[in-house]
Amino acid sequence: MKSKLIDLQFTTKIPLGKFENPITYESKILALGSCFSENIAEKFEYFKFQTATNPFGIIFNPVSIENLVKRAVNKIDFTESDIFFHNELWHCYEVHSELSHSDKDVLLNTLNDLVNTTHNQILSLTHCFITLGTSWIYRNVVSEQIVANCHKVPQKEFIKELLSIATIEESLANIINILYAINPNCSVIFTVSPVRHIKDGFVENTLSKAHLITALQSILKTEHYKLNTEYFPSFEIMMDELRDYRFYADDLLHPSKMAVDYIWERFAEAMISKESLVTMEEIATIQKGLAHRPFNLNTESHMRFVANVNEKIAKIRSQFPFISF
Repeated sequence: MKSKLIDLQFTTKIPLGKFENPITYESKILALGSCFSENIAEKFEYFKFQTATNPFGIIFNPVSIENLVKRAVNKIDFTESDIFFHNELWHCYEVHSELSHSDKDVLLNTLNDLVNTTHNQILSLTHCFITLGTSWIYRNVVSEQIVANCHKVPQKEFIKELLSIATIEESLANIINILYAINPNCSVIFTVSPVRHIKDGFVENTLSKAHLITALQSILKTEHYKLNTEYFPSFEIMMDELRDYRFYADDLLHPSKMAVDYIWERFAEAMISKESLVTMEEIATIQKGLAHRPFNLNTESHMRFVANVNEKIAKIRSQFPFISF
């Protein structure tokens, strides 16, 4: 008698179609947004895709992403009015603290170099991967500007607000339009970060994600934006397919390595061409070979192993000269 256990399903798997403009090894990718963008970008880098990641650091809200895309596309330089001194460092409210510096001129030069570099990257992009983290923003009381990072400035200098769905829609539309203005062939892939921002509150985090998802779905269903835009359900995969705390890191908020690996596999399945999936397997074999640490470097078997890895590298390099290990 056939066991009924064979027919049981232990997860609700989200159906994914194949992206009409898949990523290949010829693609040039820019990943922007929250820390989950960096998780995916690390996978792109491991498999040796041509990728740039968060040139201005991790950015969580759509308005701040829009501001930086606008600045890069229009080549709007940062000036002294855009930076400030606090806790012995010069900062900029539009970028992450990792770029802050003790020297004002160094910070400005770095920021403006990034503007030029990002502008040139956008010109040749084939895919822009954008992860939205939160609808909650902080607005500077004096300037009334939404900031990307508070840089540990006292809380009293900011007002915390929840972006409306309409405001998020406007920002997303602007991001797409600004990118297309100089690169109409770029595909934009949006996703919502599966990381929970519990510091905002449990209900508040759910509301924040709901605003992002509602705004995104509204934009992506608009006829004008259907071409060359896509939504990848990272948040939904985490919430439904991986509905278990064993898929979270120790803080119980961020996806674990296993969860990131799983979401990446689903992303690759939907967003990467079949030919490139084959190349990824070859590169993964090389990466594992390079990571191998033998007990003895001088054995004949190890030398054969090294020669075999080098042969595989040479084969990949002959197909894709831009790849280096």
